[in-house]
Amino acid sequence: MPAVLRGYLELVRPANVTTALADVLAGYAVAGLGNGRALPWLLGATACLYAGGIVLNDVFDRHVDARERPERPIPSGRVRAGMAACLGGGLLALGVLMASRANTTAAMVAAAIAAAVLLYDGFSKRYAVAGPINMGMCRALNLLLGVAAVPAVLAAEWPLAAIPLVYITAVTAVSRGEVWGGPRSTALIALALLIGVLTALSVLALQPPEPSAMGFLLALFLTWRVIPPFWQAFRMGGPVSIRRAVRAGVLSLVLVDAVIGASYAGMIYSLAILATAGVATALARLFPVT
Repeated sequence: MPAVLRGYLELVRPANVTTALADVLAGYAVAGLGNGRALPWLLGATACLYAGGIVLNDVFDRHVDARERPERPIPSGRVRAGMAACLGGGLLALGVLMASRANTTAAMVAAAIAAAVLLYDGFSKRYAVAGPINMGMCRALNLLLGVAAVPAVLAAEWPLAAIPLVYITAVTAVSRGEVWGGPRSTALIALALLIGVLTALSVLALQPPEPSAMGFLLALFLTWRVIPPFWQAFRMGGPVSIRRAVRAGVLSLVLVDAVIGASYAGMIYSLAILATAGVATALARLFPVT
């Protein structure tokens, strides 16, 4: 593969982009799988929005990467910063445009995602509280992008976005200690937030009139995946335990989406959401994820 082409592919991080599809698929389940013509546009929109955000993040961080990660596409010279900025901005615009083909409400949600991405990349990620909340908002809006396939459902179900908002806020807050370690108080707050999310997911899976055994089992599996490493991060507070907790939290995000998908659309649909993790894993073998 030519160095320039590979540089651009590394820049957009295909494995990471795939994870965004699970959010929209979960949101589409909440929408009752209605308005099927909207789904392809929404999946394309989320891929573009996520890729654009990743690219622009590297543009904003290019001077730091030149010192700390010179092998990345921009500091290595394989991709020019100006071209990367155009690519990132173009992808955000294309994401909003694709969402508009679904409906006006979806376009508004996509525009909010683009604004949240720019706020995070250019400003809030430097701050211990605002940064994690901003990142959580990006994922929460991404779930709502799927729900927006049926605007009437979005008006009723938007509070569900609190689940990915709180989950990602907790994981992102702890991740700030991956290099030097972090305060135990942050890990304790994150642990409490995750317990709240897991409780909410379990209740969601068991809600009448049709409780989802698959959703409840996935919630239990998610609990087994994330609580032990985050407990260790609280107990130890060092960078090694924090990195393990963050890795478990990030890799388990698809399980959050799968629980939502199972609760609203059944077992088979949740398996389709879980399949995105397999695609992401395969792409991660070909291209860096950080």
